[in-house]
Amino acid sequence: MLEALKIEVLEANKDIERLALAGLTWGNVSGIDRDTGLVVIKPSGVAYSKLKPEDMVVVDLENKKVEGSLRSSVDTITHVMLYRAFPGVGGIVHTHSTYAVAFAQALREIPCLGTTHADHFLGTIPVTRNLTPEEIAADYEGNTGKVIIERFEHINPLDMPAVLVAHHAPFVWGKSASQALKNAVALEHVAEMAQRTYALNPGIGAIPGHILSEHYNRKHGPNASYGQG
Repeated sequence: MLEALKIEVLEANKDIERLALAGLTWGNVSGIDRDTGLVVIKPSGVAYSKLKPEDMVVVDLENKKVEGSLRSSVDTITHVMLYRAFPGVGGIVHTHSTYAVAFAQALREIPCLGTTHADHFLGTIPVTRNLTPEEIAADYEGNTGKVIIERFEHINPLDMPAVLVAHHAPFVWGKSASQALKNAVALEHVAEMAQRTYALNPGIGAIPGHILSEHYNRKHGPNASYGQG
């Protein structure tokens, strides 16, 4: 079942370790087959180097296991909730990359300071609110999904494919699992660049809007000119 998607999700999970986007087994990648509504995700706590296609777990959009002998990632319900809320999303990555986590722990959004950021994210990368003690006790992972969706009430998730969960870490998405991974790499780079920029000039403001729009739209707009079409 979904063998090609399992391989794509497997390779993206292995790339989390290869690209130093998380230590130990902290991160996870999933992908969805929109025709069947089934999600493929990493099993919980299994080292990336040991993963095989048959280890991937398949769940439906109600988080019910459909296939797999292992327990799915503890973050599965968060992924499933985002797939339900963001119909244009085909893959989700959760990392604990150093610089993005630093901003999440500082409860600080990442403003667009330059064109590298603008090439990937249309504006400021948002931070969620903190979960309440009651939300954590009731359903930590489910309410993590809830606060992400809440934060995107007035944000297009396809224009802003990343969020920083307060005191936690980023969730990043894309049209596929492999594209979500690329966005996670971009997020970590722009977070590091932002931190270094603030060290040089703490009072720097965001990039002018016309430069932001130009760089974002030439990659993602209706008349995008970047790449080979």
